[in-house]
Amino acid sequence: MERYDAIVVGAGVGGSAVARELSRRRGNFLVVEKALDVCEGTSKANSAIIHAGFDAEPGTMKAKMNVKGNRMMDQLSEELDIPFKRVGAFVVCFSEEELPKLQELYDRGVKNGVSGMKLLTGDQARALEPNLSEEVAGALLAETSGIVCPFELTLGMAESAAKNGVEFSFDTQVTGLERNGDGWTLHTSQGDLETRVVVNAAGVHSDELHNLVCEEKLHIAPRRGEYCLLDRTAGGHVSHTVFQLPGKYGKGVLVSPTVHGNLLLGPTAKDIEEKEDTATTAPGLQEVLEKSALGVKNIPTRQVITSFSGLRAHEDGDDFVLGESAEGFFDAAGIESPGLT
Repeated sequence: MERYDAIVVGAGVGGSAVARELSRRRGNFLVVEKALDVCEGTSKANSAIIHAGFDAEPGTMKAKMNVKGNRMMDQLSEELDIPFKRVGAFVVCFSEEELPKLQELYDRGVKNGVSGMKLLTGDQARALEPNLSEEVAGALLAETSGIVCPFELTLGMAESAAKNGVEFSFDTQVTGLERNGDGWTLHTSQGDLETRVVVNAAGVHSDELHNLVCEEKLHIAPRRGEYCLLDRTAGGHVSHTVFQLPGKYGKGVLVSPTVHGNLLLGPTAKDIEEKEDTATTAPGLQEVLEKSALGVKNIPTRQVITSFSGLRAHEDGDDFVLGESAEGFFDAAGIESPGLT
C-alpha cells in the first residue's frame, strides 16, 4: 500500500489552501474529498467577502488569521489569476445609542492591526454610498475589505496544488481513522490509505474526524445561511459591502456587490441538526429581503434571479481550531466566517 507524507481530508477552501502550501515541499501528498469535486461544501455558498478583521475578538485565531489572510489577498489573487476587488465595507447603525458599538468595533480593529478604518456620520456615509437608508445614523468604513469569487479562489488553489504534484481523490468518504505505528491508517469508501500526517479540513464534519482520535472533543453546529442573488442590472446599487451591526449570530444580513457584477443579499443564521441540509425556506428568504432593506433603500428585489443557502461550521468555542491536536493529526476545524479570508 502506498504511504503518503500527508493526507488532507476536505477539498474546500481550507483543504485546498493547505494542499497548495504542502506542494511547495518535497513529499507525497493526497487530498481526499467525499464530494465529486472541490468546493462543494461551505466554500461554494457564502458571502464571498474578504473581511478586514475588525469583528473578531482580539487575541483569537480568527482575528490573527483574518488580518493575515486579508493582507495576502492581493498577491494571492495575482498568483492564481482570480478576480479580487477591495471595494471596502460599511458597518451601519440606526440610532445615536448604537454609535458607541461602532466605536467598539473600531477599537477592536485597531487592536487586531486593521488599517484604513474611519468612523462616519450618517450623512458622510450616504455621501459615499447614496443608497444607504435614511435611518443610518453612523457607519464604520473599513477600506481594506474586499470581494472575491469563492469558486475561483478554491479552484485556483486546488489547481495550483495539483499542478505541483498533489493528488486528489474524489467520491472518497473517510469512514474511520486509527494510529498505525508512526502514522495513520484512513479507512475510506475507496479502500484504506496510509499516511504519516493527517490534516482535518472536513468543514461541518471536522468534529467527527477530530473526535475519532482526540480526547478533548469538538462540537460543530451547522449554521445555515440563506441568500438572494440579484441580476447584474442591480449590481451597481451599492459599491461597498454594507453590513449591519453584529448581533448574537454574527454580522447579520449584508448587501454587497459581487466580482461578477451581481448584487448579493444575506445571510440568515440558523443552527440546524442536519449537516447536509442546504434547503432554502420561504421565511428565511423573506428575512433576507426585509433585513437588507433596513440598511439599503430601494433594493430592486424583482431582479432576484436565484436563492441558495450554505452551512457554516460553527465550533462551540467560537474560534478556529488550528494546530496539532494529536501526534501527526492536525486540525483546521471550525472554519466559519471569516474562514474564506
